[in-house]
Amino acid sequence: QVRLVESGGGLVQPGGSLNVSCAASGRIFSSNIMGWYRQAPGKERELVATISSGGSTNYGDFVKGRFTISRDNAKSTVYLQMNSLKPEDTAVYYCNSKQYINGYYISDDWGQGTQVTVSS
Repeated sequence: QVRLVESGGGLVQPGGSLNVSCAASGRIFSSNIMGWYRQAPGKERELVATISSGGSTNYGDFVKGRFTISRDNAKSTVYLQMNSLKPEDTAVYYCNSKQYINGYYISDDWGQGTQVTVSS
């Protein structure tokens, strides 16, 4: 089991920036995919971005180059830098971890989420 704790959410004005982080602890294996998902009120949870242990990234269609996901393995932390924020970015942002051993999927964990509100 991997414990994920998100932080850094808050209130930001449209066009502003915010950096949220996800600190991981527990059984973290060398092969994994970390990601951010978000869910706005009344909407389904959607992919924001993922990053593999090898550094490969994948972004949701609505990000449009505004967000950047990164990871610091030494700190066991994944970051999501959000720029040019829009009101529609308002949502609870959840951290996700998928762990693998020798190419086999073994776990899927979620954090409790951090609220991001974009409003003037």
